Amino acid sequence: MPADRTFQDQNVYANGLRLHYLTWGNDAAPPMLLLHGFSGHAHTWDLFARAMCDQFRVLALDQRGHGDSDWAKDGAYTVDDHAADISAFHDGLRLSPVVLIGLSMGGRNAIRYTAGHPGKVERLVIVDIGPDIAPQGAERVRRMAAEAPEEFASLEEAVAYLRKYATLTSPAAEAALRYRVEHGMKKLSNGRYAWKYDKFLRDQRRQGSPPQVDLWPVVPQIKVPTLVLRGSESDVFAPETAKRMHELIAGSRLVEIPGAGHSVPADAPDAFERAVRQFLGI
Repeated sequence: MPADRTFQDQNVYANGLRLHYLTWGNDAAPPMLLLHGFSGHAHTWDLFARAMCDQFRVLALDQRGHGDSDWAKDGAYTVDDHAADISAFHDGLRLSPVVLIGLSMGGRNAIRYTAGHPGKVERLVIVDIGPDIAPQGAERVRRMAAEAPEEFASLEEAVAYLRKYATLTSPAAEAALRYRVEHGMKKLSNGRYAWKYDKFLRDQRRQGSPPQVDLWPVVPQIKVPTLVLRGSESDVFAPETAKRMHELIAGSRLVEIPGAGHSVPADAPDAFERAVRQFLGI
C-alpha cells in the first residue's frame, strides 16, 4: 500500500523542551530523520519527505529554537545541545538506527550525533557543511540574521528581505524562498509577522559571529556509510573542506550537485533526491 503523503504534526518532550516534528509514512518502515539549517524549520523537507515516504518513516524535526519547537530559555544552542536533543528524540520515539540527513546547521549536529552515538545511525548524509565554514558564506548568513527586522508588515516584505541574501536566482529558488517564509513566520495579534526562530540567535549574531565547536576531531569517528554533498555554487562549504571530510570518513562518498548553492535540497531538488537514492541503493 502506498504511504500517506500528507504529514502529521507531532510533539515530543526532550531535555525540558517541547520539540515539534513532522512525520510521513508508515511507522513500521525504517526511520529517516531530517535536520534543517539555521533559521529554518521542518517544512524545509516537505518535497523530499513526500518522495521518500513510500520506503521510509520520515521524521523532520524542528530543532530547538526553530519552527514550532520551544526556545531554549538559557540560550543553549551549541552543537552539543542539539545533539543531546537528537539523542533524546531518538530514544523517546524508540527508533531503530536511522538514515540521518542534515543540512547546514543540521549537518553539523548530525556529525556530532553520529560520532558520539555509534549504532544509532545506519547511514549519514551531510549536506553542504563541514567543521570549517567558508568566511564569505558565514558572513552572509550572519548578516542575514543580524540585520533582520523583528517584524514585517506582510509575508511579501519578509520574502523581499531574504531575497537580498539569496545566492541563486531561479524560479525554483524563488518558490523555495517563499515556502520558507510561509512556514517560518508567525502572525502577531497586531497583524504583522515575526520570525519563528529565537530572537536570541539574531541578537547573538548582532554581536558578532558566535564561536563554533571544532568538529574536525570527531569527523574520523564517523564509522557509518556517509554521503558528503556539496552544492557547486556554495559559498559556505569550500571544496577543500569537502575533500578533507571525505578523506577522513572512511569509505565515504563525495558528490557535488551542479548548479546548486548552499540550500541544495531547495536549489536542485531532483538532483538531490537522485544523489540520496543512489547512496541508499533505492
